[in-house]
Amino acid sequence: MNGSCVTGPEFSAQPITLGGGTVLPEWLDYNGHMNVAYYVLAFDQAVDRMLEVLGIGPDYVQTAGQGPYALQTSIHYLNEMLLDEAFSFDALLIDCDHKRMHIMLRMFKADSVVATYEQILMNVDHHTRRSVAYPNWVQERLDKLKAAQANLPRPVQFGQPLGLRRRS
Repeated sequence: MNGSCVTGPEFSAQPITLGGGTVLPEWLDYNGHMNVAYYVLAFDQAVDRMLEVLGIGPDYVQTAGQGPYALQTSIHYLNEMLLDEAFSFDALLIDCDHKRMHIMLRMFKADSVVATYEQILMNVDHHTRRSVAYPNWVQERLDKLKAAQANLPRPVQFGQPLGLRRRS
């Protein structure tokens, strides 16, 4: 896919809807609910769908020889997911620069947020294994999405440090 020839998606002032799935039997742990590893898997698959919306998914990676690497992730587990329960995701682009993006996804069960996932990604050249700037058309899309979502409320878990006590 040659992104410079593609107009790209229109973004509005709302989170990107990313579909979802259902909790499978093999995803359960000994507590009888969804194991943390499968939350990570489900969120990772949702991130892939977000990257596809942006035009930088698997086709882009294959063609351009570069793509996003995860640098940091924070997950907040707010409620448990049980066998056969359906879930869905939405996503916000919190920030971006010429080679990185900061995203936040929410996992829903019905209308209730059950987990949040915050991640920093960096664009990496697959030949040099070093960070590289996004092509101009990607940066334009990221800037467009960031502007569209700039005034949306952030989940309360956004930017929270790890710890036993809340820091003031």
